[in-house]
Amino acid sequence: MPTSWNWRASVLKQPMQRLPDVDTAANFYVRVGDSASFSRTIAESDIYLYAGLTGDFSPNHMNEAEMRKSAYGRRMAHGAMLIGFMSTTSTMVAERAGRDGTPETPVSLGYDRIRFIAPVFIGDTITVQYKVAEIDLEKRRAVSDVTIVNDDGKTVAVGQHILKWVPRG
Repeated sequence: MPTSWNWRASVLKQPMQRLPDVDTAANFYVRVGDSASFSRTIAESDIYLYAGLTGDFSPNHMNEAEMRKSAYGRRMAHGAMLIGFMSTTSTMVAERAGRDGTPETPVSLGYDRIRFIAPVFIGDTITVQYKVAEIDLEKRRAVSDVTIVNDDGKTVAVGQHILKWVPRG
């Protein structure tokens, strides 16, 4: 994928008219069922760039000879990189909800129940699926289920994301 690729430009903007009153589930920034997905093929360069950025040079990611001795047989992507791709989809949903003229801005409160179910190898194409599962109007939050599957359709990671709307200053 070229480095000049801009995911924001590739996101289909779905017009959503929101009423000024965002205190009901029908008028909140997102709705149960709102979703986004993102696909990417994991390249060897992704592994090296991520390791350089984070300092995680574990043999699991960097040492092919060592990993050939393991049950996995080869190097795998960093789990935290997969969480980063989960963040891509949360941003897609938040941006579709709109920011201009709204009294609150969305921020990530984090991820819960993250599980890495199967490894992601160099050359695998993954698809992240993000879906709003519940809304808590009192806490101004949306909880979403996130699933990552590989190109064989096997689930490789799951988690929940919490998105919160905070007042603008």
